[in-house]
Amino acid sequence: MTTIKEAATIIKSGGIVAFPTETVYGIGADATNQSACLNIYQVKGRPTHNPLIVHVNYIEQVKTYTEFNDNAQKLSKFWPGPLTMVLKKVPDSGLANCVTAGLDTVAIRIPAHTIARDLIEQSKRPIAAPSANRSGRLSPTSYDHVYNDFADSIAIIKDKNPSTYGLESTIIDLSTEAPTILRLGFITPEMIEELLGKKVKIASKLSKVKAPGMLLKHYAPRTKLRLNASTLLDGEIGLNFAGSTLISEASLNLSISGNLVEAAANLYNYLHQLDNYAVNHKVESIAVAPIPNESIGLAINDRLSRAAEGF
Repeated sequence: MTTIKEAATIIKSGGIVAFPTETVYGIGADATNQSACLNIYQVKGRPTHNPLIVHVNYIEQVKTYTEFNDNAQKLSKFWPGPLTMVLKKVPDSGLANCVTAGLDTVAIRIPAHTIARDLIEQSKRPIAAPSANRSGRLSPTSYDHVYNDFADSIAIIKDKNPSTYGLESTIIDLSTEAPTILRLGFITPEMIEELLGKKVKIASKLSKVKAPGMLLKHYAPRTKLRLNASTLLDGEIGLNFAGSTLISEASLNLSISGNLVEAAANLYNYLHQLDNYAVNHKVESIAVAPIPNESIGLAINDRLSRAAEGF
């Protein structure tokens, strides 16, 4: 377990640290240090064409690295918070080339979590950080999730509370004329459209990778997922929502009341629990009840569909 002060020293010296944010735990390094950021890719087993998100504390810092346009100014009302903007990178930004995967754009956000902000402040560095998990696997929303993946191989700042939102940030591409959501999250298309005063596009699963979370198979447990299930098959355990009845010895309910915010906050934690149970008890698959495809349910279903891909 690592203190913020210790973690800041590690960041400044070119190391990597896992730290909590309001979305999920991240594994971060100095975004201006190429070798440090390459180490993130190596430790995670992450494809190098998959960019990282840069975390800073102030809009003035965002403007140091990006071409901060009118759309970005409007959406900055969501900062600090779970929104990442993809913007044109300024010439000679100083950011490591691997952070942007060689693209002329950079994904950047201002987190709301006090530990994340303190780490940025004390390290005096922009911090590049994807989720603190093995590439393609379930995202971590607690210290235990990170520790189970990496044990003592990396420094971890412990937060006694699970992540507030439980889902990665919404990512919107503002580098082109038509704003396009690259990854769905708690900041919904409707919320963005209200501030921008115009419709936004939503990228397809086959779109070019310009930001994290766009790979076809992602967020996956070790156990097969069967989506939109109404009954349990032999050899299954259930992940319920509202009044669904996928009842077995280990079944969980994302939100008995049908609250999508609660469901999103519980999603990864419950998938971790069910996956561990399934592996330990040789359960073949996890049946997942239907989730309404609206509001935050769009983001939940996006994560579930990518998690189920390829099984």
